[in-house]
Amino acid sequence: QVQLVESGGGLVQAGGSLRLSCAASRIFSSYAMGWFRQAPGKEREFVATISWSGSSTSSADSVKGRFTISRGYAKNTMYLQMNSLKPEDTAVYYCAASRATVAGRAATEYDYWGQGTQVTVSS
Repeated sequence: QVQLVESGGGLVQAGGSLRLSCAASRIFSSYAMGWFRQAPGKEREFVATISWSGSSTSSADSVKGRFTISRGYAKNTMYLQMNSLKPEDTAVYYCAASRATVAGRAATEYDYWGQGTQVTVSS
């Protein structure tokens, strides 16, 4: 059973930074990975995705220029560096993995999900 575990969430003031991590139970040598988030009362939304090699990334317009997705050398970890955080970034952030080498923005493209980590940005 593949497991994804997120960490790094917490409470931060607006303008601050956080770095989320996602650790996989095994090496996703050919899997694309991504981050999604869900705020209270809202649907889960795409944040960013990275190809299996790490050479291709894409992010939502709402986080572009502020968030950076990356993955570790061993390919079984993924990160989301979040800078210039805003109160509207408050949400539970989920790590996801897709069996495809490149995945897009739809949650249906991802086959494995973590339990989520809470990010709260105060104004």
